[in-house]
Amino acid sequence: MEVSAHLTYIIGHLHLNKGRFGRSEHARIIEANDDSVTVRSVSTPCDLHLRLVRDGVTSMESMLRAAAARWQSRRCLGTRTVLSEEDEPQPNGRVFKKYRMGDYVWRTYTDVEQEARQFGAGLRSLGAEPRQNVVMFAETRAEWMLAAHGCFTQSIPVVTIYATLGDEAIAHGINETEVSTVITTHELLPKFKKILARTPRVDTIIFMEDQLKTTPRDGFKEGIRIVAYKEVLDMGKQCKIESVPPAPGDTAIVMYTSGSTGVPKGVVLSHRNMVATLKAFADAMPIREADVLMGFLPLAHVFELLAESLCLIGGVPIGYSTPLTMLDSSSKIMKGTMGDATILKPTCITTVPLIMDRISKGITDKVSRSGPFASAFFKWAYAYKQGWMRRGYDTPILNLVVFKKVRALLGGRVRLMISGGAPLAPDTHAQVRLCLCCDVVAGYGLTETTSCATVMDPLDRSTGRVGAPTTGTDIKLVNWVEGNYRVTNTPYRQGEVVIGGDSVAEGYYKNPDKTREEFIDIEGRRWFRSGDIAELHHDGCIKIIGESRISEGFRNHPEIYYDNTHNAI
Repeated sequence: MEVSAHLTYIIGHLHLNKGRFGRSEHARIIEANDDSVTVRSVSTPCDLHLRLVRDGVTSMESMLRAAAARWQSRRCLGTRTVLSEEDEPQPNGRVFKKYRMGDYVWRTYTDVEQEARQFGAGLRSLGAEPRQNVVMFAETRAEWMLAAHGCFTQSIPVVTIYATLGDEAIAHGINETEVSTVITTHELLPKFKKILARTPRVDTIIFMEDQLKTTPRDGFKEGIRIVAYKEVLDMGKQCKIESVPPAPGDTAIVMYTSGSTGVPKGVVLSHRNMVATLKAFADAMPIREADVLMGFLPLAHVFELLAESLCLIGGVPIGYSTPLTMLDSSSKIMKGTMGDATILKPTCITTVPLIMDRISKGITDKVSRSGPFASAFFKWAYAYKQGWMRRGYDTPILNLVVFKKVRALLGGRVRLMISGGAPLAPDTHAQVRLCLCCDVVAGYGLTETTSCATVMDPLDRSTGRVGAPTTGTDIKLVNWVEGNYRVTNTPYRQGEVVIGGDSVAEGYYKNPDKTREEFIDIEGRRWFRSGDIAELHHDGCIKIIGESRISEGFRNHPEIYYDNTHNAI
């Protein structure tokens, strides 16, 4: 029996992963009384954070300039080529339209900076002015990022609106921000044939082209200019308009959040806010020069926008995907054509719990269909690995023999998954981390804090928590007497989460009453009342334990993150 156990250990293990549990202290209390407690990170700035300071990065415009100067001809933004759309007969006799796809085509850092500046100049030649809002209503793709940075080069604030919102909410965002120019895509352009009747100020619509289809420009309200993205680039190449770099306090983004009730609110995010989150994310998320990110979440969500921006400054290529084409089994992938993940082989993926739950369900379904012996063996391997991971060990042979096929779903190289947007279920967290053999890092933040507040240490093996405050951010728990959540409670201090730091937004667009209600400045530091309830653990990490505003928004509006008709997993 003893020999058998010893052999089992050797089969499962090749080495001890030292330090798998990370640090014993992630944040410490800097102020406490009977009404509140404030904690601050014990981390020190990493090399990338220090380089942002050294390079004088104070805006998103200067961030891209610094990134292009450093990385130059390195791959930056990648788009998968769609070769054709063809009919594919199904076993049940139905016929579906599927894509035959080619390789990724890459823009270098030099290409990206040049194209962004050309787009910004083209916008100006169409009549857009510095500090005059422009709406971005588009799905995630390389041109989204390029157009946004084009706006930043001219100090033009970008108003982001989720592509899945209804016509009324879209019209509200356009009218409240008084825009005359909307940037959209081939697929979404037809929506404006109806919306334009409600948006009298709009006179110019720029659309990002489809790879295969020609975009009809007829049938729109008289007097509306319909301009292709590439035409704007051509205008920018020909005109002599110089860049207008923004100041740190200038508005970079007005980001509309759905919230759980009422009309969407526009959160005003300055360049200072965005650079503060960039520095915090650089310290919290260990990216490497050899990494590749697969981008598919909505860039209209601040979490995805800042995660991708971290990759830009860190020299990490971003290959774009969609739930329709991500996997070999995705709904638009033609039989015999590989999905985006198989071609790209990403090492990092940003995700949200809804998609993590789908991945988890996909793993469970695959195991249940594998037959009784294979299913039993997988369950044994899962329990065995889970037990040893709790002790700080890994099981590299089991990873290779048992979990390799699961890893192959996402290209086989994923080492880091970053989950935000809503609480991540502990069971899902554990299963995905174990079966994909990667670190799964959960974080907490809101649009009002430029997605920044807390992030887990990648070496933290716990689940159900959201980590410690990021560098530059203070987390304050304040008594909520009505719910009996007090900072004097035991074994854990509890209270409402109040977030302070440079990442806290300027406020709500044209809503001073709501801004005064939820934002406050104390001794030069800006704070935001989240409305969420948390408990503080002894290592400085927090756990959200109350009904949170962000989770309510996620539950009531899951389409913001994922269209259920796409069936990605």
